[in-house]
Amino acid sequence: PLIGRLMFELPEEMGLIAVAVRQTQGKGRGGNVWLSPVGCALSTLHLSIPLHSNLGQRIPFIQHLVSLAVVEAVRSIPGYEDIELRVKWPNDIYYSDLMKLGGVLVNSTLIETTFHILIGFGFNVNNSNPTICINDLIAKFNKEEGTELKPLSADCLIARTVTVLERLVEIFQEKGPNGVLPQYYKYWIHSGKQVRLRDEEGPVAWIVGIDDYGYLQVHEEGKGIESVHPDGNSFDMLRNLIVPK
Repeated sequence: PLIGRLMFELPEEMGLIAVAVRQTQGKGRGGNVWLSPVGCALSTLHLSIPLHSNLGQRIPFIQHLVSLAVVEAVRSIPGYEDIELRVKWPNDIYYSDLMKLGGVLVNSTLIETTFHILIGFGFNVNNSNPTICINDLIAKFNKEEGTELKPLSADCLIARTVTVLERLVEIFQEKGPNGVLPQYYKYWIHSGKQVRLRDEEGPVAWIVGIDDYGYLQVHEEGKGIESVHPDGNSFDMLRNLIVPK
């Protein structure tokens, strides 16, 4: 795409983001197609990350920071703190643990000592179909709590997401994973969840957290804590399984 070519032409201090009104040739993880109609917030953002930095040594964390930034973009607005928007490891945005509202895809290219990162993120702001959207969650909250929170626009949420992400990257570069993990765990859907490894008859394990490199940690009884890599495993929320792809 155009942004992939442009990112090498611009001065290092200049930011670059592409915003789409609708998307017909979007990509998801594992080669999945991601179609997005009008009413979704859709962006591709370019970041430069030095290889010899906290984040440069832990590139898988970027997708977690972006997912967190999307959730924070909504839940850091006064009055919107209790909108039930959450993060699902490794790269999804969810309504509670019930329904996906969006996701993140990260591509990285290392040139000399700099990672050039292209971050694609999209989340449903206005469409009630085929899944729930953020403004539906706000309307539901208003009805249940008697509040009058206004619906949010895709443009506003993209701008807020990028602003929050910049802050999260700065904190991560200064303090490492422990600078952001407390906030991530506050919003993630997995705490204490039980899963089965490999198949429905596989051993039971409990989700503990994520390790210093952004991989999921599970505790299997009698075996201690081990890390699960997102590229080699899929996490089936519906069946609570971690299975090899």
